[in-house]
Amino acid sequence: MELSEMRGVGPARMESLRAVGITSLRDLLYTLPVRYEDRTQIVPCKEARGEVLVMGVVPDSPKYSRFNGLVRVTASFHDDTGRLPLAWYNQPWMMQQLPVGEPIMLFGRVAEKNGRRVLQNASIVDEKSIQPVYRAIKGIPAKSFRTMMEQALSQVDDTCPETLPNTLRLRHGLCELNFALREAHFPANFENLKMARRRLAFEQMLMYQAALGLMRHHKEDGMPIPLSDTATADFWATMPFPPTGAQKRVLEEVASDLRKTRAMSRLIQGDVGCGKTALAFGAIAMTCTAGFQAAMMAPTEILARQHYESAKAMLEPLGLRCGLLIGSMKAKEKRAAHAACVSGEWDAVFGTHALISEGVKYKKLGLVVTDEQHRFGVRQRSTLQEKGAANDKAPHVLVMSATPIPRTLALILYGDLDVSVVDELPPGRTPVKTRVVPESKRDAMYGFLREEVAKGRQGYVVCPLVDESEMLEDVRSARETYDDLVHGVLYGLRVGLTWGTQKADDKAAVLADFASGALDVLVSTTVIEVGVNVPNASVMIIENAERYGLSQLHQLRGRVGRGSAESWCFLLAEENERLRILSQTNDGFLVAQKDLELRGPGDLMGTRQSGEMLQGFLLDGDVKLLEETANCMKQLRADASMAAERAAVEAVALRFYGEKLRQVALN
Repeated sequence: MELSEMRGVGPARMESLRAVGITSLRDLLYTLPVRYEDRTQIVPCKEARGEVLVMGVVPDSPKYSRFNGLVRVTASFHDDTGRLPLAWYNQPWMMQQLPVGEPIMLFGRVAEKNGRRVLQNASIVDEKSIQPVYRAIKGIPAKSFRTMMEQALSQVDDTCPETLPNTLRLRHGLCELNFALREAHFPANFENLKMARRRLAFEQMLMYQAALGLMRHHKEDGMPIPLSDTATADFWATMPFPPTGAQKRVLEEVASDLRKTRAMSRLIQGDVGCGKTALAFGAIAMTCTAGFQAAMMAPTEILARQHYESAKAMLEPLGLRCGLLIGSMKAKEKRAAHAACVSGEWDAVFGTHALISEGVKYKKLGLVVTDEQHRFGVRQRSTLQEKGAANDKAPHVLVMSATPIPRTLALILYGDLDVSVVDELPPGRTPVKTRVVPESKRDAMYGFLREEVAKGRQGYVVCPLVDESEMLEDVRSARETYDDLVHGVLYGLRVGLTWGTQKADDKAAVLADFASGALDVLVSTTVIEVGVNVPNASVMIIENAERYGLSQLHQLRGRVGRGSAESWCFLLAEENERLRILSQTNDGFLVAQKDLELRGPGDLMGTRQSGEMLQGFLLDGDVKLLEETANCMKQLRADASMAAERAAVEAVALRFYGEKLRQVALN
């Protein structure tokens, strides 16, 4: 059966499916649920928290009202243990669908604000089940997509034949593929679901590594940079600070790569403040001193400018000419910058996406550095590499990751990159003190922020949302918080507001004002997670901290503690295991490992824009599976008696993942 032959799939829906990369029945079957709703256990109204299935009675007719342009339907609901208010937003049909006085089951999320609980946008449930939830596809309602999936599963045996050799599958205790796909979509129970997702995750990781291994020989020829044996020591001797042992080791690894005829592809990852920028400057200095150019691309203009200013202070005394190329420059400035790049007048160029814009050419680009790597798409990095091609030789590539990733995951995520870990912080850095703050101590916390500002310090207040949401009553928005603060506890202070979708010029102006000290406090969304360096900031307040992953909280915390003053991070939330971990350690790798164990790598992997393939990995908390698949692939490559298994796995890997991986791995 073809996708277009399915019932309910016309031209419009085919276009919607194509838009998200679903072009065949196999693609559809491998589009797995992003999560599952547990509709198997009824929870008493008195104990209802989070996502729940409740059973009770609606005693009176529901009420209809309008609120800020939203249609709202409200009703009362109770069981033997107590009462639970109900609310639906923009679902007026619930007025007719709620049976009054009859027992019903409802599934939804309980929101809590100021001690009041409300079951929001609940669905009426006919029977207990584990319900799959798929990512939203424009033009296809969730119910219609589930019906399509049921049709597709009737063809699973013909569409998705077994991909793993039987001997390998049994050795690792994996269920068959057809069973795995059926149970991953519509599980009979949680045990079956666990088996199914483990099997599919194992397959994906194994195929990914198999295809990466096959493509390693595609690494491009590079231009060897002639460096002396003392090149790294010569660079460190020019710096105003002594390098850590980790910095020395990593720069030696980079220098060794630069000398080779094969283009370097190296990832440097380390914790906040470990000195990655100094390593990038070391690579740039060695490359440019040897007669080549280097380009360093940052995700924001502010960060690009910061790198440029730092480079002028650190690299120009070495005789290197530095330049800046960013999108907001005037036409005349851009023309001059382009001329300096192509003529070789600039040895090192710092900038944003402007570095890869049409018309920008380089005389002899030997090194490309991308900072805050996960903020760039694969094609953007590729374009910058291509601009360096000279005599069919590719430039060396150094990738900087600001997010600490457990080494096992990094080796798999960046399978075609050599990984260097900077696992040591410079001496003298004062660890940020982290505290979980309950709602009852909110005013005291903001009073402390006022005291810090009075000492000449600055602070951040981060919120999950830009605007108030009636559907997320328990979540504070940046605008709401900004208004409350400027008219309340922070009255009289200079408070700014920024968010991700704010106009670029306005956002840059607000961030520049904060960086210069023209603002005392910056209220924002997570737009300030990376690329903002204000050493004078000593307080980070994170509203609704329970809504963030540990690694993201650690990144936000890293915005303070960059100067000499004692710094604080306050997490506004009720204490839980994740937040306790953060309050007990400043080690980003330990935090990332705990995040991996608690949430699984799906969220960590999602930070890397490497195409649909990586975003679809299914490593739900099964951290050991990462190592198991890596060891399996090593065994297949090393053991001659497994040559047939290896050939079968590699054939499937190239068939299904080859093209996607070519775009990912070779960047």
